[in-house]
Amino acid sequence: MQFLKILFWCLLAFIAAVFTFGNWTTVSIQLFGDLVMEINLPLLLLLTFLLGFLPTLIYQHVIRWRLRQRLAAAERALASTRAISEAAFPEQAPPPPPPPPAATSPEAV
Repeated sequence: MQFLKILFWCLLAFIAAVFTFGNWTTVSIQLFGDLVMEINLPLLLLLTFLLGFLPTLIYQHVIRWRLRQRLAAAERALASTRAISEAAFPEQAPPPPPPPPAATSPEAV
């Protein structure tokens, strides 16, 4: 399975490199006023991808952190509830097993 993951990432990197070399052109972007920015197309695509991906990634990490905090709080509450219930109702030791019946000797029968 690890080999397939490595193969996938290597294939993806190769495709990205081929795309980059094939599209290495300069793109002009009209900014506000008379400002014009010239940037390479692969860099522009990477920046736009990161502009959309990073806020989503940060949001996902915040949600996971909040859920972990809620889970930890619930586990602490459960542990304290169990401790209180064990203190209020201590488990009683099971009664000792009954003594084995007296063995009868063959002479008594």
